[in-house]
Amino acid sequence: MTLPLEERIRADVAELLGCDPATIGPDDDLLDLGLDSVRIMSLVERWRAEGSPDLNFPDLADEPVLRRWTELLRAAR
Repeated sequence: MTLPLEERIRADVAELLGCDPATIGPDDDLLDLGLDSVRIMSLVERWRAEGSPDLNFPDLADEPVLRRWTELLRAAR
């Protein structure tokens, strides 16, 4: 079963942070939770490979919150 996009993004971020996805809220600042530029870049590469080829690092780094990232990935697909 495929997760809805927001849940997939949350799961991918949680995997990199080593935390439970349920602890990440849609408006939490992901940098405050421990995400760094290297991890953001790995997410960009992963999501490009999965169908968002126009996604760029600055897009995610500009506003590092799940709600915004979901909007960006929907637009990039």
